[in-house]
Amino acid sequence: MSQQNLEPLDVEAIREEFPILEREFDGQQVVYLDNAATTQTPDAVVDAMSDYYRESNANVHRGIHHLSQEASVAYEEAHDRVAEFIGAAGREEIIFTKNTTESENLVAYSWGLHELEPGDDVILTEMEHHASLVTWQQIAKRTGANVEYIRVDETGRLDMDHARELISDDTALVSAVHVSNTLGTVNPVSELTDLAHEHGALSFIDGAQAVPNRPVDVGEIDADFYAFSGHKMAGPTGIGVLYGKQALLEDLEPYLYGGGMIRKVTFEDSSWGDLPWKFEPGTPPIAEAVGLHAAIDWLEELGMERVQAHEEELAAYAYDQLEAEGDVEIYGPEGGPDRGGLVSFNLEGVHAHDLTSILNDHTVAVRAGDHCTQPLHDKLGVPASTRASFYVYNTREEVDTLIAALDDARQLFA
Repeated sequence: MSQQNLEPLDVEAIREEFPILEREFDGQQVVYLDNAATTQTPDAVVDAMSDYYRESNANVHRGIHHLSQEASVAYEEAHDRVAEFIGAAGREEIIFTKNTTESENLVAYSWGLHELEPGDDVILTEMEHHASLVTWQQIAKRTGANVEYIRVDETGRLDMDHARELISDDTALVSAVHVSNTLGTVNPVSELTDLAHEHGALSFIDGAQAVPNRPVDVGEIDADFYAFSGHKMAGPTGIGVLYGKQALLEDLEPYLYGGGMIRKVTFEDSSWGDLPWKFEPGTPPIAEAVGLHAAIDWLEELGMERVQAHEEELAAYAYDQLEAEGDVEIYGPEGGPDRGGLVSFNLEGVHAHDLTSILNDHTVAVRAGDHCTQPLHDKLGVPASTRASFYVYNTREEVDTLIAALDDARQLFA
């Protein structure tokens, strides 16, 4: 079914599941447009986590009593649910972490620190989040590997001709963001993965801004590693996901050690347990896993194609409204299938931080700064930008509120 034929989301009904959206400050109802940082959490997720704490709270894989068994089953089923949601082969390919950043670091320390050497290239993009850019930059410094960056063109898209020039037989890893958290650009990650594999390299895809708002199939992408966070997809904070192909994960050494990931320990040595527990030492994020499971159920009931269509429609509407203002500079592709559900921009003569403060006076919550993409902002020639990002509960009327509030900024800085 094409997105044009999809039944639209019932946004009014969806909003009823988010009591926080009824909050008022100085008599004005909050307009929450900071979803690329963190989405709000529906009652279904809060209830699932509350029920876990009220009825099944215990540590996992460490007891034979009823509560521990219930908690263990719930935790394992969360892995199964995530695997199903993103098209992984099974729970063995799903590692729970704190967030996307920890997922990046897990691969960097377990694979990169041991496998990279002088002469190896790590290929990133100029639009990478610091979670990827800083991590691989620092690992390269330790190993003597070289980091190169695929250029972003004037439209905010990747220069794929440049990608083909950079990715060579010296390339060990290609790491790219699926959807840019600053430009909104939806990158051709399958093509990047194919290029990596043609040269014997691995691929790592940062899906923090993709999994929450569009169907993702890691098998179709053929990514070797793929990461995302629960708190950007209507789930709780404190839990992230690293997908990895099972054969690769089997070969990697863990970089965190402790209880729960052990097969056998002696005074002289230790051996590791089965996947995915090998990479999940200590008490894991059990309640958060339960919440993530509930968030996936909730999103799939909405339909990820409908979620994507709603976000693309709002981003396109916001882009058009901002462009019509005449004194607004917008970054990234025009609204449409090349753009995820966010728009970053600057109002002429007003610093992004000042603009965001003025918007807050209207109870419009947006993000200002470099969005953890300082090098990209340097390339754009601006110190910061204002970012409005959308989710399933946002409306055109909220975009209109944002646009109307720009007039106050113009008057203050005229």
